[in-house]
Amino acid sequence: MYVLALRIDLRFPLSQSLKEKRASLRPIVDGLRSRFSVSVSETDHMDTWQRAEVGVALVSGDVHVIEEVAADIERFVWSQDAEVLEIEHLWLETDS
Repeated sequence: MYVLALRIDLRFPLSQSLKEKRASLRPIVDGLRSRFSVSVSETDHMDTWQRAEVGVALVSGDVHVIEEVAADIERFVWSQDAEVLEIEHLWLETDS
């Protein structure tokens, strides 16, 4: 079993309120869920107008599948209306 968590740090420079930030973040979160069937959550900067951190979890029995989906997720995020500050890959080690 292979597990990858993506930590995506985003900035919304034109956002002037939490409502505007959430309106800009919603298409990214919903798009990730619907296009890639992954678990997604806003994980940090919830009370900051121009920042958001999103966590994405991928699980598969094939490491190549996870790597392909992660690359597709990165392309999707980069194509959205947000400034991508960082995308970090965190692999979970398993004994099997």
